[in-house]
Amino acid sequence: MKLLTQTLSRITPKSVSYEAMTCIIAVYFGLVLNFPLIRKIYRLSADGHVLFSLSPAILLTSCFVLIFSLFAFKFVFKPVMIVLLLSSSAAMYAMLKYNVMFDYGMIENIFETNSSEAFSYISLSSVGYVLVLGVLPSILLVSTKVTSGPSFIKAVIRRVGFTVISLVVLGMMVVFFYKDYASVGRNNSYLNKMIIPAHIFNTVKYLNQRYFTEKLTFNPIGQDAQLTPSANGKPTLMVLVVGETARAQNMAYNGYQRNTNPYTENLDIIALQNVSSCGTATAHSLPCMFSNLIHDNYNREVADARNNVLDVIKAAGVNVTWFDNDGGDKDVGSHIKKIDISPSEANPLCDGSSCYDEILVEKLSQKLQQQSEASAASGKKLDNQFIALHTIGSHGPTYWQRYPADKALFTPACSRSDIENCSDQEIVNVYDNTLAYTDFVLAKTINLLKQYQDKYNVALVYLSDHGESLGESGMYLHGTPYSIAPSQQTHVPWFMWLPQDYTQAKGVDRKCIAEHALSGSYSHDNLFHTLLGLYGVSSSVRDPKLDITTDCKIT
Repeated sequence: MKLLTQTLSRITPKSVSYEAMTCIIAVYFGLVLNFPLIRKIYRLSADGHVLFSLSPAILLTSCFVLIFSLFAFKFVFKPVMIVLLLSSSAAMYAMLKYNVMFDYGMIENIFETNSSEAFSYISLSSVGYVLVLGVLPSILLVSTKVTSGPSFIKAVIRRVGFTVISLVVLGMMVVFFYKDYASVGRNNSYLNKMIIPAHIFNTVKYLNQRYFTEKLTFNPIGQDAQLTPSANGKPTLMVLVVGETARAQNMAYNGYQRNTNPYTENLDIIALQNVSSCGTATAHSLPCMFSNLIHDNYNREVADARNNVLDVIKAAGVNVTWFDNDGGDKDVGSHIKKIDISPSEANPLCDGSSCYDEILVEKLSQKLQQQSEASAASGKKLDNQFIALHTIGSHGPTYWQRYPADKALFTPACSRSDIENCSDQEIVNVYDNTLAYTDFVLAKTINLLKQYQDKYNVALVYLSDHGESLGESGMYLHGTPYSIAPSQQTHVPWFMWLPQDYTQAKGVDRKCIAEHALSGSYSHDNLFHTLLGLYGVSSSVRDPKLDITTDCKIT
């Protein structure tokens, strides 16, 4: 560190004016940190003239000079620039390696990610980028004395001069390249989301919306919910398994050539073939899929201010419980009994940072056994149960940590967090292993439910929150703005295990549902209403058009 300090002191000028330092940092942002955007525009303009493809760096630099000048004051400039440099270097790495864009939805997902998930993105590669592109420039900035100039008048004149020059350059860009930018921007509206450091604007927007904006008055919808008694008189036990980052493309049930569903293949699963997610990240999709708001009009604040489907089922007199192994329920379980799995608990299924999803089956088994014993001891009838299991599923990039070593069906598998350094086949192998393990957990849950078929009408539903990119078109992970997200991030698996006894007790034609699953097109919009229909809950908030069971009711 001493050698680094001495070296920096030799190459760093003794003093630099605020205007000069603003220009230096603006050039750095415009030319270096926004390289992913510049490269993208260059590729999009391959058929155009060369001058336009070289103009983005000049345009961005001019804009940054104007913006950064607003902070060019003592006690403000350096702290602000350091925050921008450090966060922007991390953003550039994510954008360059994974094609991640930091729009509002991505910022929302980042803030609602737990520490364990956040640390999974740290690798030697990501740390190296932040050190070289963020920490070193910050040290140089700290080591440089930034001055206002010999006099106030001269400082003002100089700042006005820099501002005028920047505006002139921007004007020239408009005059010479307006048609080019209008054409590229009109056909690729997502480009503005690639600008670094736009993530700062979206962060401020998120924090203001989440913590400083008055919340909407709560609207307790579905209070008229009533449970229709089962035909056989038994209580109902339905388990909803909420998948994490599972994409339909890699599910055997959805046509994948590999058998990623080997454990449930003989359990008569109904697999819906065409299902779209509400979003491409958990923070958006999870509350959306449980809300009665549809994708086209979904708003997180509105959804948080009304009952979701779990609350409506609870209002019908059902005992509703949420088990979480994915670091948070995004407020979905705010009004029901919620049990968070602690990765630090003494359990061979946990390693201190995360737990395998089998632990959810273990917790479910303990709950059902305790209730059964309590019912037998008291002579009271068992309650109707609805239990949600929120899995960690296929959450990346540390896919190999999502399943035990003895459940690795496909090798060689990528076992590092900087997945861009693994081969395409290794990434697919490790991801497919997570899906196969999820299938194992589903089979284990179903076999547990079978043990209680004499006491309950049992059923299981599985639906993933969003999908995942595994390198297609250079994209990895998820969270891409929905308007440009690939199908790998929006086409999700939806399975149902509905024993004949269950459908008969609920007055539903199982064969009809299976036929609809093969031919229909569905989305997260259908979950709210279908759960009510499958469970037998009637309410004015249930929309028959969005309930998959509507056309399959036995009258």
